[in-house]
Amino acid sequence: MGAIYLVRHGQASFGAENYDQLSPRGFEQSTVVGEELLRRGVEFTQARAGSLARQRDTAATALKVLGSGIAVVEDERWNEYDHVDIAKYHAAGVQQTDSRAYQAALDGALNAWVSAGDSSPCAETWPRFLERVKGALADVVASLGKGEHAVVFSSGGVIATVCGALMGTPEAGLLKLNRVTVNAGITKLVSGRGGVTLLSFNEHPHFEAEAAELLTYR
Repeated sequence: MGAIYLVRHGQASFGAENYDQLSPRGFEQSTVVGEELLRRGVEFTQARAGSLARQRDTAATALKVLGSGIAVVEDERWNEYDHVDIAKYHAAGVQQTDSRAYQAALDGALNAWVSAGDSSPCAETWPRFLERVKGALADVVASLGKGEHAVVFSSGGVIATVCGALMGTPEAGLLKLNRVTVNAGITKLVSGRGGVTLLSFNEHPHFEAEAAELLTYR
């Protein structure tokens, strides 16, 4: 039975001019998650990542720790939803200032985005986002040979939606699971004759004990 490890990117740069870059803590988290994957002794036959800088840099940092020679295949279908666009149309363009206030506004905007369906004015609607995420996962599953393992570096909304879809409720996945995903957390899927199954979600013991100070959600 093959497995797919979904890794959320390290902490991005909230409030900075360019959000899409790892913060110093984000690079530390990426190193730690690489160490955790190394500790597990999993031999990956392929690695994928979205095209966002925070995803690519997390992948490069973690795989360097792993000492893996596999090349990362970029696939923009693993990119996060456009939170700026969603906030623009469904949260009156709220700005990234206070993280808690912004998160509360974004939560409401995501609800509105999902409810609007194809009628949302956003460049990418919820149905289109869901379709591309499911397609990205299907391609990884189809590419795995018997007993092979893949690692994918993506984002919280994507991973939460995948998990929700596997449980039959992709909307609940996005709106509920997304809020608790930790930076550089690990979600494990297994693929076999019966299809793809969610085995674990948002694992983060590598950010406990001495590494607890590195635990972040945003």
